[in-house]
Amino acid sequence: MCLGIPMQVTAIDPGHAWCDGRLGRQRVRTALVGEVAVGDWLLVFLDSAQSRIGAERAREIEATLDLVESAMRGSGGEGDASFALPSAMDMDFLRSLSGGRSHGKEQA
Repeated sequence: MCLGIPMQVTAIDPGHAWCDGRLGRQRVRTALVGEVAVGDWLLVFLDSAQSRIGAERAREIEATLDLVESAMRGSGGEGDASFALPSAMDMDFLRSLSGGRSHGKEQA
C-alpha cells in the first residue's frame, strides 16, 4: 500500500521542490503538478508530487495518518479522522454499504 503524505514546498529546483513534512525534508519530483511555489502543499507518493492540496486538506490527511499510526502502535486510536469510522456508523448504514437490507422501518 502506498500512502500520500502532505508536504509543504520550502524551496524550488528545476523539475523538483524541496518539501517539509512528517518524514522530514526531501526533494520531490513535480512533473505531474507543474510549477509550484514556496508555501504550496503537495500530496507526495514515493518522492513524487501527485496533486496540489490546500492547507486544510493537508491537516485532515495528517490527522488521519496520526490515527493510523496510533492504531498500528496498538494505542487507543483516538484522533480526528477526515472520514467516518465504521464504529461511528449505525448498523443499517453499514448494511447499506455492503448491499445488505436495512432492518429499520421499510418505506412504502
